Amino acid sequence: MAATKKGILNKLYFVFVFITLFLAAIIVKLTDIQFDEGEKYREMSEHLTLKNDTIFANRGNVFSADGSLLATSMSQYEIRMDAYTVDGEEFEKNIRSLSVELSKMLGKPAKEWENKIRKARTNKNRYLFITKKLGYTDYMKIKSFPIFNLGMYKGGFIAEQSTVRAHPLGKVAERTIGYDDYRGAPGIEGAYRDYLNGKFGWRLKQKIAQGQWKPINDTNEKEPIDGKDIVTTIDINIQDIAHHSLLRQLEIYEADHGCVVVMETKTGEIKAISNLGKNANGTYYERLNYAVGESNEPGSAFKVMSMVVALESKVIDTSTMVDTGAGKYMMHGRSISDSHRGGFGKISAARALEVSSNIGFARLIEENFGQNPEKFINYLRGMHLNEKIGLPIKGEGIAEIPGPGDKKWSKNALPSIAYGYNISLTPLQILTFYNAIANNGEMVKPRFIKEIRSRDKNVETFDKEVINPAICSKETIDKMHEMLKNVVMRGTGKKLYAENFSMAGKTGTARTEYWNADWDTNRRYISSFTGYFPAENPKYSCIVVIHKPKAQTGYYGADVSGPVFKDIAQKIYTSKSEIDKIDNKTPRFKSIENDYNTYFTMSNKEIDSIPNVTGMPGMDAISLLENLGLKVSYMGNGKVAGQSLNAGEKIIKGSTIILN
Repeated sequence: MAATKKGILNKLYFVFVFITLFLAAIIVKLTDIQFDEGEKYREMSEHLTLKNDTIFANRGNVFSADGSLLATSMSQYEIRMDAYTVDGEEFEKNIRSLSVELSKMLGKPAKEWENKIRKARTNKNRYLFITKKLGYTDYMKIKSFPIFNLGMYKGGFIAEQSTVRAHPLGKVAERTIGYDDYRGAPGIEGAYRDYLNGKFGWRLKQKIAQGQWKPINDTNEKEPIDGKDIVTTIDINIQDIAHHSLLRQLEIYEADHGCVVVMETKTGEIKAISNLGKNANGTYYERLNYAVGESNEPGSAFKVMSMVVALESKVIDTSTMVDTGAGKYMMHGRSISDSHRGGFGKISAARALEVSSNIGFARLIEENFGQNPEKFINYLRGMHLNEKIGLPIKGEGIAEIPGPGDKKWSKNALPSIAYGYNISLTPLQILTFYNAIANNGEMVKPRFIKEIRSRDKNVETFDKEVINPAICSKETIDKMHEMLKNVVMRGTGKKLYAENFSMAGKTGTARTEYWNADWDTNRRYISSFTGYFPAENPKYSCIVVIHKPKAQTGYYGADVSGPVFKDIAQKIYTSKSEIDKIDNKTPRFKSIENDYNTYFTMSNKEIDSIPNVTGMPGMDAISLLENLGLKVSYMGNGKVAGQSLNAGEKIIKGSTIILN
């Protein structure tokens, strides 16, 4: 009995010693963790339960010259449903009503919606897809449907918001306005992405139950800085005219693609740019930015450049005679033809430009520069015709003018260049030269951007940039003005002549893909017209280029591209004629002054609650709310019809308010 008692005590002593040693080990380990490895485990804990949640900055808007939106960011919503979480009685009571409302908004029979949701509930589907890409108005509407109006936890309503880039003009000028996403970054959106993007902020959040995260503080650790706005040179009215004039002509001639650019003569501001290509279905859309990126042989449009060099070099005058014969001429073993059957015979250099004689220009340039072709080429290069303009928009096409010693040079190169072959230029590069003639010799850089703004404050202004103050003498410019007027009055562009409105310019008809074996049976041309208007004191220059019109319908520049130029010029003239007569003083309107005074008073108050901006002009409301530290998203334009956060609620800086 004593032995048994002693054995039990020994076992107890052993257990006690073991527990004591175990506790000592735990204390040693806890001490080690606390003091030696504490920092490591604290970091691990924070990593699992804390995170920096990115606060995305609002991307800046892109505006036209008159303040119309060309690109903006808009919220869209994807709707899902936790079909399992809804109370059974509530579900049975309202499932049919919900299905009817979904049918009205999204289509499909109500019974199909009911079966789909019931099946999801049976399968305990907590993430049933309903629809996506809803705008804010439809989001608010679907949120009010039966069951959904109970919210996320009782009604199973799940809405996931995302931001998309919207173009209010649709596909008009899409390639020039551009985008910055998975497709790349062309156009203005890509070129000025550093201004538009802004800087992201972040907010510290802590993980709570059910995988939810909540902010730790009322304020952000780093506030996002919204992107800046871009104000372009685009004129919405001119853009609309150019787009539809080009589209109509492309459809008539069943052409492959084409482009139009309208430039303000003195400033180089691009007022309109349209690029339309045909898809497999035969409809036209903004496929590529042909005006900026497509480089081709310009054909007869280049005769203007050749004439400037010849006049400026004093080797000819406008009255210099040239024999074009009967319309066919052999030069260096190659036949050169004029479009006019029977030829033009002996004509002046000025007349050769008016009637666009290939033979006339080949002979004038070959006979005067044939012994020294470098002189002709160097003059062209001296006018920057072999250089890119240096546009901020990526993808500018190569300008190529070969000279003696280059791979493309041959004995036929000089006469070919004289009438627009064996060289390569983009439409915008050609227009820049013609615009210099319209601008009395001053070559200005085409410009797409007026200014960069932040909250209606100017950040940077883009002024006129001069490439060449004088491409040639005033004497040569005056002669070119007269000849280009005569092209329209009595030359290849005479179909475009109108007594009540003066235009000047040059037709262009260039063969393309003529190296293909089937060219004789399937002829392909590039038709163009480049010029300016009015002919006296020009305000705008314009180029129209149409590729591969249906030859059976027509292919000459005067027939295909010329009417687009005339239509644009006359419509701009009609819509702008009265504007130029208006007094420069800004009119004063009582209603506008009242709106301004109201906004000014509110913006200077110390406000800690959300104001009521219903009825305010949109831009005023946005400025006011952003100055209060709120992020603003909006749909539509004009005056504010509704706001997502109620007036009187406490302002939480960084919160988003949606204006409708």
